[in-house]
Amino acid sequence: MIHILDKKQCTGCQACGDACPKEAISFPMDEEGFWYPSVDASKCVDCGLCEKVCPLTHLEQIMAYGQKSPVVLGGYHENIAVRFDSTSGGAFSALAQAMYKMGGHVSGAIQNKDWSVTNVVSSSKRELAKLRSSKYVQSSAAGLYKEIKRLLDRGEKVLACGSPCQMGALRSFLGKDYENLIIVDFICRATNSPKAYAKYLQWLEKTHNSKIVSIKAKNKDHGWRSLARKVTFENGDVYYGEGHDDPYRRGYHSNFFERPSCHNCKFKVFPRCADITLGDFWGIENVDATLDHNLGTSCILLNTDKGRLFFEQAKCHLVVREFSLDNVLEGNREPLMTPVAMPQYDRMTFFHDMDTMSFDTLAQKYFPIKRPVSSSIKPGFFGRMRSRIGLLIRILRHPLEYHHLFKWSKWHKNIDADFRSGRVFDVQKYCSLDLHPTSRIIVEKGGFHFGRQRNHAGHKETALLLEENSVLRTKGNVSIMSGADIQLFKNSSLEIGEGTAINAGFQLVCAEKIVLGKDVHIGRDVWIRDNNGEHYIIQPGYTWKAPVVIGDHCWLCSNVSIMKGVTIGEGTVISAHSVVTHSLPAHCIAAGNPAEVVAENIIWRA
Repeated sequence: MIHILDKKQCTGCQACGDACPKEAISFPMDEEGFWYPSVDASKCVDCGLCEKVCPLTHLEQIMAYGQKSPVVLGGYHENIAVRFDSTSGGAFSALAQAMYKMGGHVSGAIQNKDWSVTNVVSSSKRELAKLRSSKYVQSSAAGLYKEIKRLLDRGEKVLACGSPCQMGALRSFLGKDYENLIIVDFICRATNSPKAYAKYLQWLEKTHNSKIVSIKAKNKDHGWRSLARKVTFENGDVYYGEGHDDPYRRGYHSNFFERPSCHNCKFKVFPRCADITLGDFWGIENVDATLDHNLGTSCILLNTDKGRLFFEQAKCHLVVREFSLDNVLEGNREPLMTPVAMPQYDRMTFFHDMDTMSFDTLAQKYFPIKRPVSSSIKPGFFGRMRSRIGLLIRILRHPLEYHHLFKWSKWHKNIDADFRSGRVFDVQKYCSLDLHPTSRIIVEKGGFHFGRQRNHAGHKETALLLEENSVLRTKGNVSIMSGADIQLFKNSSLEIGEGTAINAGFQLVCAEKIVLGKDVHIGRDVWIRDNNGEHYIIQPGYTWKAPVVIGDHCWLCSNVSIMKGVTIGEGTVISAHSVVTHSLPAHCIAAGNPAEVVAENIIWRA
């Protein structure tokens, strides 16, 4: 019967539960949010199988599978979208694609509806996006080992991916090597408390007053090295927690809520127990800058002959080069070789405080962000008075400008904006707005800057027409330069994402729905229309209007025309003077009339 006397001697792999023939083992969480085995003595028959599969009691046999000198590779997935969506360079996706192609199964960790994480086995490549990317919290592997053994015994091929201790547990559970099994682990710094993670997400939802709809633990909108966690909310808010500005990552890197066994990790050694090890190739810019575009580069360790042979089936999807182990250790020595240090703190009190404090308060007490002293000083009474007097003076000096601000960002019945909460409809001079009484402009957050002129002596008109029941919605800071003519017909809608910037001479005619994603860059004299002005061509299935969707981070160069029914994938560039008449994929360059793809797998920056 398994019995945990020292929590440092239990990784929470849950293999003992899968091994128990009487289902006598459960895994209740302790006060820190980690699960440990609990045996129902009334069901236990003292067969000893639970102890037999414990990886910590069979380390020597488990580690004997690997080689002390692995083949070391660095590289990235050839598909820019896969690379962008991956934690590192997309190597796991290449391995998974190879296994799916063989008709096999892939195991990995997925997020559940409550944002807890579970290890599952997938047989469909459509599920790869869920398996991809690290989650940075301990996952439950209950049932995983039994399912993998069942498939292997049937002769099915399986690629199993998990933390080093989970994959060590799989080796121990199986008791032998299967030719139809490829084991992949990842470079693991440590695993975090599910309780701490849930508390962090609870704080985010309370802060944004909305439920979370998606989480990307290492998002690359701001680059691989930004270490940004992107959290999207039901109300349209987006949170980017970059590096140590994010309290959860700060606590993780400060070692406050790692599992006790991580401080005594037995799996940070060579040889490794897995056939293949994956991770971030930190420091690649110092070794081979051609593999570094700040989009993620994978470190790939081929630890066994079987791993090397399987990699041959996957490398067609990758751009890779060989390196030495020392090249990798320069930027990864701690996560590969050294257990995380225990900080100097009262751990019991810390987790007690986690029950009673909000996560930001907890972080401020135990691992506060280091800021310059001046930035943390809040203005006192006299500072607030100076600010208010300054505002009053500015209003008296520029009464027309402030009347304008109040008119469009507070008083107008058609416009949902409020400058006091930072939602500003900033209408510049020489703008004409024709708004039907039932139309709406909704500024969800940030500033909607309409009619900006680079030439301040200019008088170029910027026009906006909203007919009956039409809606224009902005979801963050948006800028439209002078000379634009935007028309929304009856019952139509236009949505513009955060960070979108539109140059002079823009023309848009909307009869149904047009969506411009986040960070869309639109050049001079661009036309977008979702309709043909009620002109009909006599042919089956013809419609005079159809929605237009421009994905995030697209670039429409000067004099581009976008026609009805077009969807453009994220990250795509449309060359000047092109006419887009059909949908285009993500991360490509399209040119011509009609526009066709002339380059694929591209990435661009403003």
